Amino acid sequence: MEFQRRHLLAAVSAASLAAIASKAAAQASYPAKPITVIVPFAAGGPTDALARVVCAKMSEILGQQLVVENVGGAGGTIGVNKVAKAANDGYTLLFTHMGTLAVNIALYKSLPYDSQKDLEPIGMGGTNPMVLVAKKDLPAKTFAEFQDYVKANQKKVQYGMAGIGAASHLGGLMLNSMMKVDVLEIPYKGTGPALNDLVSGQFDYMVDQAVNVLAQINSGNIKALGVSTLKRLPQLPNVPTIDEAGLKGYEVTIWNGFFGPKGMSKENIAKINDALVKAISDPGVVKRLTELAVDLPTQEEASPEALRTQLKASIDKWVPAVKAAGVKPE
Repeated sequence: MEFQRRHLLAAVSAASLAAIASKAAAQASYPAKPITVIVPFAAGGPTDALARVVCAKMSEILGQQLVVENVGGAGGTIGVNKVAKAANDGYTLLFTHMGTLAVNIALYKSLPYDSQKDLEPIGMGGTNPMVLVAKKDLPAKTFAEFQDYVKANQKKVQYGMAGIGAASHLGGLMLNSMMKVDVLEIPYKGTGPALNDLVSGQFDYMVDQAVNVLAQINSGNIKALGVSTLKRLPQLPNVPTIDEAGLKGYEVTIWNGFFGPKGMSKENIAKINDALVKAISDPGVVKRLTELAVDLPTQEEASPEALRTQLKASIDKWVPAVKAAGVKPE
């Protein structure tokens, strides 16, 4: 009997050691196959463009392809949920902006995922600044004149945005709230249609991500009246920040980051984060993303811990603001 017990214990120990060795080998060889990176929006937008530039360089660094897959719908919730419910082996990742993980908490009565419990932060991929732009014939040349004009004409002024919960909606929502004005909002199905109508003068102003509006500003089709960051943008050095122009405390930026399913190993998270940090330090990547007006994080800002902190701060900031505004999804 004692012999059988010892034999059983030895067999169990051998099996345990084999399992540990197998797990260690899998982690050591990770990634051993292509990784799918879900972007929960249609192709061509700012988050998608940023993801593709960064993932291309990360693929070179890791020696395995990072394949971007666009899974849009329901304000990004469908794509996020796909990752939240995926296997946590590190072969399905999420690249998304703060709206899906923070703002959607206030927009939707119930979400199929918990942003802070069902996902593992991996690292910040970049932040998109925003610009207050107006139709070119709006009778205001500075932000101060713009603010006075909007306050005096609230019944007829209109602002446009790319849809409820979109970055342009959040920028305008915060701007109007801080200016204490109540103007008609016009939601579009995407930035493209909204920007086309602003260029043709169908509404008065919008606050959108710089990458979306720089070309039209430089072409003189619309005019820039302020930027949403606390520092001026190198791409628009003559345009003041909205904060310095008089609306103290106004700051709206759209951060983007990598996440994995809950339970993804620390070792695999560290490998993806290391590749991310190296990618966003690459001169070619920096040049391309600077052209897109993306603000790149430092190594410390790109850490999993920093992204976790940023997510909580965004939830604390935006959930009360959106709820107070009574905004509902379309």
